[in-house]
Amino acid sequence: MQAPSLSISRRTRKTPFSRRVQEAGVKAYTVYNHMLLPTVFQSVEEDYKHLKSKVQIWDVSCERQVELWGPDAGRLAQMLTPRDLSDMALNRCYYTPMVDETGGMLNDPVTTKLAEDKYWVSVADSDLLFWIKGLAHAFRLEVDVDEPDVSPFAIQGPKAEDLVARVFGERIRSIRFFHYDYVEFEGQRMVLARSGYSKQGGFELYVDGSKWGEPVWDAFMEAGADMDVRAGCPNLIERIEGQLLSYGNDMTRNNTPHECGLGKFCQTQQAIGCVGRDALLRVAVEGPVRQIRSVAIDGDPVPPCDELWPIIGGGRQVGTISSAAYSPDFRTNVAIGMVRMTHWDDGTKVQVDTPHGMRSATVWETPFSNQGG
Repeated sequence: MQAPSLSISRRTRKTPFSRRVQEAGVKAYTVYNHMLLPTVFQSVEEDYKHLKSKVQIWDVSCERQVELWGPDAGRLAQMLTPRDLSDMALNRCYYTPMVDETGGMLNDPVTTKLAEDKYWVSVADSDLLFWIKGLAHAFRLEVDVDEPDVSPFAIQGPKAEDLVARVFGERIRSIRFFHYDYVEFEGQRMVLARSGYSKQGGFELYVDGSKWGEPVWDAFMEAGADMDVRAGCPNLIERIEGQLLSYGNDMTRNNTPHECGLGKFCQTQQAIGCVGRDALLRVAVEGPVRQIRSVAIDGDPVPPCDELWPIIGGGRQVGTISSAAYSPDFRTNVAIGMVRMTHWDDGTKVQVDTPHGMRSATVWETPFSNQGG
């Protein structure tokens, strides 16, 4: 059966790199924050092998920035997250679980502090802009909330640092993980952060102005020609191996940060002003009864996981699988699931009810990428 195609209109926004992505031979897209996000170039498996050995450039413009700018920007930023931002330095990027008044996850963006009165929130796939604007209006905060013309461009893979150094100079090697610095491209000042949605290492360049999209793309492709640089995208297999969570797939508003394994990013006692603080204080004391785990599923490659697959233990359902793929490196099906505390210990044997039938499986406490491959 032929897969249905995606109808693209003005509602499905193109990006500053879309023409170059098409020229590079993109084979599949998804829609993310109302924008096109490439998902396959050669194949998921070939893209995976290349990402883990070479270097890729990614159009991740869909990671839209919500800009908070004004005297109350810091107060508003802290209202969004249980992570304590009070000591956040100007050159830092923080991974920030964001919650509603019940402590439910609304997003898991990276927040960048550009000035004492200016932040960028690089959002996952949800309309977080509306929630932030609503809070600013309801509390009559002195802050502008908007989406600037800023499009992230990722350079990922083992050779990413060498490629970025060719374009912006050797000083970029001193940028630490989840820190940023400013670079210039043809006279335009841009933020360069050591971050990205892979475990292979790399950077994200916040391209400030759509007109710079194609020139930036071309500069990196030219600089990396002898490094076998290719167009790429977040890779399903690699992100599951690294337990990189996907908002809307692996977690929703029905989950707390603690259930998602993000408790270490919650300093709820100190995060004065967070709208979900009271609810999360209770969760922190009681602890979650279910939590994200990596799961190895035995047998032949499983199909795409486009609905939750039940995890069975002791004859009853004890969780669900939300993402799964076959890993060539680990030679098993790798998966991410939400598992009840009775079965979440490392090495626990369970079964997973997949579309290809019941499969034996093993719960892993840590990501596959921590096991070696």
